[in-house]
Amino acid sequence: MQGHNTLALPKKELSQYISGYVDGEGCFSVSVTKRPKLLIGWEIKPSFAVGQNFDRREVLDIMHSYFSCGHIRRDWGDKTLKYEVRKAEDLETQIIPHFLKFPLLSAKHNDFLIFADICKRMRLGEHHTKAGLRKILKLAYDMNGSGKRKLPLEAILKTL
Repeated sequence: MQGHNTLALPKKELSQYISGYVDGEGCFSVSVTKRPKLLIGWEIKPSFAVGQNFDRREVLDIMHSYFSCGHIRRDWGDKTLKYEVRKAEDLETQIIPHFLKFPLLSAKHNDFLIFADICKRMRLGEHHTKAGLRKILKLAYDMNGSGKRKLPLEAILKTL
């Protein structure tokens, strides 16, 4: 399909293509980092990312253009490129509405729904209270069952 301009597709077809691509290569995640200077002591960062090899960068460029937010960066860990969106406003105004309108078809859809709920809770400021942070952490740890976590949930909850 070399030289094919995906942006020439009708918007609905491009939207469906992007959702399908993300279903296979994308990730909705929430990182948790110890930050003693913060009132609660933990930082919660939701992010949306899609990885790809360098020779297929055009797919990431298409997504970057389509969503009009985020950035493309090199991932030194697995020697790929990542299209990533971390800004809360962009997640809520661009990423989440897209995947509500053009849903994922795999079990990843459940992770997305939890992700969207976490973003909403953060917009409402729930992550600034111990009870709200506990709820968000429990939701985050329900996502991406096959993923790896540096800290067990119980270890974080004990510090609250």
